Amino acid sequence: MRMDIGEVAKRSGVPASALRYYEQKGLIASNGRQGLRRTFDPGVLERLALIALGQTAGFTLHEIAAMFGPDGRPDIDRRSLLAKAREIDSMIHRLAALRRGLRHAAACPAPDHMACPTFRRLLKEAAANGRPARAPR
Repeated sequence: MRMDIGEVAKRSGVPASALRYYEQKGLIASNGRQGLRRTFDPGVLERLALIALGQTAGFTLHEIAAMFGPDGRPDIDRRSLLAKAREIDSMIHRLAALRRGLRHAAACPAPDHMACPTFRRLLKEAAANGRPARAPR
């Protein structure tokens, strides 16, 4: 069973323009044409799901492309998965600190935010290195 690009877009939720781009980048491959429309094997839906998972995890399209072997089957380096998991852990830590700071600022009894020592410390650290500072727990 072959699906035209419109059917793949409908089933996957990926716009046809993105499908054409993915094909141009070698992430997916059409198996022919039906009139002027590209056609794909049903297995493209699983591949698109893997691409979406990779993007959600923060991998670039180039990194995702490298996760497929010459036969088109997934060949994912476990070290890269662990490295990405560590990056996500770090991001979670930074976002949790930011969340704590925002909650503190929302509930702070200081007359204004600039009078709050914790808020000023968060500002100073954010300006110094672009990362949220540790907020009180």
